[in-house]
Amino acid sequence: MLILDWVTFFSSSLFCPSPPPPPPSPFSPAPSLFYEHTHSSDMWGNDADRKHRLEEILQREDHSESESENDNSNSNGGDKHPKSESDNDAHMDDEDLAAAQATAEGFCVECKDQESFYSCEQCAEDFCEVCYAMLHRTGNRARHLKKEIFKPNGKPQTLAPATATNGISASTSTSKGSSLSDETLKDLPESKVIVSSGSSTFGDWVIDRSKYIPMRLDLTERKLLRLLEAALNVSEYTDKVDILSYTSKSKRIIHQIKDLCAIISGLVVANDYRRGQELFAEKSFEDNEEFFQIIFEIGRRHKIMNPEKMRSAYGKLMYLLMDSTMDEIESTLGFSCVIPIKTVYSFLKSRDGLEILRNDLVADATKEIVADGKSRQQIQQEIRSKERAIEALSRKYANENLTPDEIKVCLYSIGDNHSFLRTNRDPCDKMLKYLTTYFQPTTVEEGFSLAIQSGRQGARLTHNHETQYWYINQTLNLWREIAHEMFYLWMLSDDDMLNNDYRLRDTGQGLQRLQHCPAVSKAMHTILHKAQQKAGYWVGSSVIHLGDSNVPNAFMFIDKYNQVARILNPIILTLEKIDSIAKDEGIHAYIRDSFGGVTNLKKTIVCDFFRMAFDGSGADNFFSAGSCIDGRLTSAWNWCSQIEKKPFFPIFLLTGFTGFDGETWS
Repeated sequence: MLILDWVTFFSSSLFCPSPPPPPPSPFSPAPSLFYEHTHSSDMWGNDADRKHRLEEILQREDHSESESENDNSNSNGGDKHPKSESDNDAHMDDEDLAAAQATAEGFCVECKDQESFYSCEQCAEDFCEVCYAMLHRTGNRARHLKKEIFKPNGKPQTLAPATATNGISASTSTSKGSSLSDETLKDLPESKVIVSSGSSTFGDWVIDRSKYIPMRLDLTERKLLRLLEAALNVSEYTDKVDILSYTSKSKRIIHQIKDLCAIISGLVVANDYRRGQELFAEKSFEDNEEFFQIIFEIGRRHKIMNPEKMRSAYGKLMYLLMDSTMDEIESTLGFSCVIPIKTVYSFLKSRDGLEILRNDLVADATKEIVADGKSRQQIQQEIRSKERAIEALSRKYANENLTPDEIKVCLYSIGDNHSFLRTNRDPCDKMLKYLTTYFQPTTVEEGFSLAIQSGRQGARLTHNHETQYWYINQTLNLWREIAHEMFYLWMLSDDDMLNNDYRLRDTGQGLQRLQHCPAVSKAMHTILHKAQQKAGYWVGSSVIHLGDSNVPNAFMFIDKYNQVARILNPIILTLEKIDSIAKDEGIHAYIRDSFGGVTNLKKTIVCDFFRMAFDGSGADNFFSAGSCIDGRLTSAWNWCSQIEKKPFFPIFLLTGFTGFDGETWS
């Protein structure tokens, strides 16, 4: 019976073959091979027959694929649905597409957003000036030969990349949304950092600096600021716009912008009924374009001068203004929401008063008076000297276009910049002083080694004592340079945000606006290059995250580096107050028994900070952590989040510490 069934099956398979397989599709070649294999491998027991059959299948597939390619190239088309380039691009991942198109002719192969300046003969690649110096400073590459790339008429090439880094298309809009005026943009240096501008006099330095110093708000502007903050606090702009939805995003944006303008209008009427009638009675939003431009500019200007203010409202404001600069949104709204930020330079230039800044009395009129170690008499003398300088300048340079009070506001604004630098830049200098006072790179004191090893106590870097010393030193110096140029970087970030397109992307921390940052990137590379030249050699990575999953846009970049002072200031205040609290006998005994004295306590705190706050930890995954420029700040954040677990945490509490937020410090 078994033999009869086998003969019947064999004869039916031989004389009644199975139907031929369907022609292979260019999108799915595998199923045809699977079909032939399942219908023939069991049937033909001989290995030679199976091999011969497989060769026939492969030949038929090659022939079918060639026919499909010919059909696709035929202009008349056919029934095989040719694959176009757009179809291929639709199936490509965004990152692959960005990598394939990021580097355009005439641009650096490393950063991909700066024009190439040098060509390396050994690497056979073109680099910008900063990237070439960064990659060729040590090792075998330091011996490479370079040649300067010739550019016609001595002008930079104007060819722009087809797609910006990370696949974000660069906007072709004009400077209508720029935070800088046309004159300032014209004078804006290509890669100039103010501190190294080479100015021969203090007046030249102040003029350069004043281009990026916002004007202090007057009383009327402060009233409008309170109205803007109140409207932004109740607005749900980002909750309604930055979401995945099938409804039209443009309609949602327009509705939310008009809703915010309506809230502001209502608050203005409630605050001052007469003025509200003048502005909004029988008038549309388009008729009050100037009013909305001014109130939005006031919010941007106030935030730059006071980074600790508008913690949540500023993000809503900037994202709203980003959307309002889109052509389709602006045309539908009927008015523009963005004007340049009012700076000291632009204000004085419009009033023919720039000569004020060249006067030597500006140094006395804008200096900040600090009471550290000074007697009351000395402080009073400095105050009188400053007031006399302000009065002399306001009387001398007042004219029909510029009143004495306006001159005083300009001088006070420059003084605010000095106050900002003392609060945000000087902590880096103080931490550098603690580093050089308590530690030496070539000498290791017992119990106070800075060495770290990957895998121990959460560290992701391996440095010996000397390497870690220079790693900390270079990081603090870099933070100092960034804080010194923060106003300059903030102006550039404002310009980048309002003049470049973005796309929503899930970065692992929710949906974020991924956006290209060409101006901030160029300035940061220049600052990093200056820090590397000052250091001589660089420990760790030189990667600057901008416009990627780690730092999605320029707003995140600014917010990230504004935290440096919030991290360092509480530590410095604690260290400075230890001597005063140690005067109490009970606290002194606790410090002596637990830490071996006041000096050892200070060393313990700074040693733990220098070791564990610069160990490359703190990221969600291994690839986002390390020694890159932004990873250094991430590991410092991680140390702050673990402060309550430290053995010296009671000392922080005894000195009045309540957190690293900055607002509740007593």
